[in-house]
Amino acid sequence: MEISALPKGKKIILFDGVCNLCDVAVQFVIQHDKKDVFRFVQLQSELGLKIMKQIGIDSAKIDSIIMYEPGKAYYYKSEAAFKILKQTTSFYKLLLVFSILPKSISDYLYDYVAKNRYRWFGKKESCMIPTPELTAKFL
Repeated sequence: MEISALPKGKKIILFDGVCNLCDVAVQFVIQHDKKDVFRFVQLQSELGLKIMKQIGIDSAKIDSIIMYEPGKAYYYKSEAAFKILKQTTSFYKLLLVFSILPKSISDYLYDYVAKNRYRWFGKKESCMIPTPELTAKFL
């Protein structure tokens, strides 16, 4: 798929396809995305790499979730997490209270978890394959 063919009006979440924590986060978003706002792309995929190149992110240095609004903006680290959480229908939206923290502090906490995610939550041997019902949500 080419970047020009990304679905219109959808926000794209780029995630680490081999990270167990990221998999849980993607499943959470799918479950709480009642307005069908999001589509998902693995950072390691051809499309994920194309998107990162398009928005100017070095794929060798990224260990973060990215939320991309085609033609508008992109967000990563804690800012992406807060933007995604804001769109969900969950009582976890209460965590948005932490978005008042300075970005440097919330990104520091984000980086700490990101740095330790494989050790704490494990790593898959390969990227997740969506079920037939979820195939349309993955690009």
